[in-house]
Amino acid sequence: MFAKRMESLKVSAIREILKITVNPEIISFAGGLPAPELFPIEEMKRVAMAVLNDSGSEALQYSMTEGFLPLRKQIADRMKDKLNIDLTYENIQIISGSQQGLDLSGKLFIDEGDVILCESPTYLAAISAFKAYGPKFIEVPTDDDGMIISELEKIITKTSKVKLIYVIPDFQNPTGRTWSLKRRQQFMELINRYEIPVIEDNPYGELRFEGERLPALKSLDSKGLVIFFSTFSKIFCPGLRVGWIAADKKFLEKYTLIKQGTDLHTSSISQQEISKFIELYDLDANIEKIKSVYKQRRDIMIETMKKEFPPEVNYTYPQGGLFLWVELPSHIKAEALLLTCLEHKVAFVPGDSFFPNGGVENTLRLNYSNMPEERIVEGIKRLAKVIKEYNRIKA
Repeated sequence: MFAKRMESLKVSAIREILKITVNPEIISFAGGLPAPELFPIEEMKRVAMAVLNDSGSEALQYSMTEGFLPLRKQIADRMKDKLNIDLTYENIQIISGSQQGLDLSGKLFIDEGDVILCESPTYLAAISAFKAYGPKFIEVPTDDDGMIISELEKIITKTSKVKLIYVIPDFQNPTGRTWSLKRRQQFMELINRYEIPVIEDNPYGELRFEGERLPALKSLDSKGLVIFFSTFSKIFCPGLRVGWIAADKKFLEKYTLIKQGTDLHTSSISQQEISKFIELYDLDANIEKIKSVYKQRRDIMIETMKKEFPPEVNYTYPQGGLFLWVELPSHIKAEALLLTCLEHKVAFVPGDSFFPNGGVENTLRLNYSNMPEERIVEGIKRLAKVIKEYNRIKA
């Protein structure tokens, strides 16, 4: 009855966990949810009225596949200012959240049996989006500075049918790690030599709490090989479902063609509302407010982990973004740990799902953006208690 591609698709581990965590008694570190109390609700009421008053008929009508022109210009201006990426509105395609960009990329690049190279681990929903097109995933070893370039080159030289490299250089999901400047430069030297298309997924890049802002791969791209994704979901409001692709025209024309057959265009009114907000209010000030809250929550989570976790547990220290990564002693399986933690009303995402080829069962991802500070402290204490019990049983 169903297409063969359905055989490779599995239910999202995160989505299944989130069904459980709607219970308000559960302290959830599972989803990548922004803090809802930071949404500019009152401003958006005024924005909605302004859009309807100024251009209601246009906002409620079908629109261009490429996206709302004023918003594309605003995005291009911000990318020049924030990321030093020299492009125009003609290099911007509006999409329905960057998740749509992943699916469109599968349609654009992947035939069954083609190879996608990615970080190990990598973003779970990217794995899900690409899997429908039947690729083979090859995981490139990573360390705290990003992809290990010598390993990447070995894989490229020994592997046929490499069609795409997918990376998240800034505050990576799930680890929270950020690539060093040297690693970015080495990566782009290699990409220019072998001329392989790269998807640079950057939903978190503007959420840096500390340290120096590092150049996007796209800003180092001299051959137009980097396809840059970003979204308003993490820096504004995810419910609007508006993201964008910034790319060379040879790619963007294809993305636009594919999107026409997918949903015609992204919500007209959502695009106009974001554009109007940028016009009337200070988006950067809104982002600074978000960063301040998330930094405080990250600090509280790590401080509590230092106090409560056994010394055998390792974890990352992200300089921004929404996540950190935990490595448990090898004998503790995160999925079994989760079942016990749910009994204690605390949730996380087991790490195995972030490895396209599986096999890593002693890791987990924690989100610190969504829970208030007192619940973070209580949730980490509950998690630590269960980890200690599992550790004691093994000992």
